[in-house]
Amino acid sequence: MKYLLAPIVAWTICQAAKVTLTSVRERSLNLRVLAETGGMPSSHSAIVMGLTASIGKYAGVSSPQFAIALIFSFVVMYDAAGLRRAAGRQAAILNRLVEDLVHMRGVQEPMLRELLGHTPVEVLVGAVIGVAVGLLL
Repeated sequence: MKYLLAPIVAWTICQAAKVTLTSVRERSLNLRVLAETGGMPSSHSAIVMGLTASIGKYAGVSSPQFAIALIFSFVVMYDAAGLRRAAGRQAAILNRLVEDLVHMRGVQEPMLRELLGHTPVEVLVGAVIGVAVGLLL
């Protein structure tokens, strides 16, 4: 349980922050962000870095478990800020093309989700929250 507490708390903090920031920005409670990807801060980054920090704290930073967790964390954060964000940009472009087709030929297609990934800042903030919680708990 000592390894799971920090990632769960870090994830919870990020999800609460995401709801709060989005609700303040939209001036109404928005719980939908709990089921969506992307947004500030990255709860994916927080959960993996919380786990990594916990493992580093209890098993040591020279342990094989820490090395595995750290590599896993980098892959997750790269995916969140790189690959998924690029897919979101492509979805935005495709949505504009479909919009043009609707106006030109009446072709109807469902819109693609555009917010799939995180900005590097969102990933960094999530990672910092994860490390901080992992070291404090």
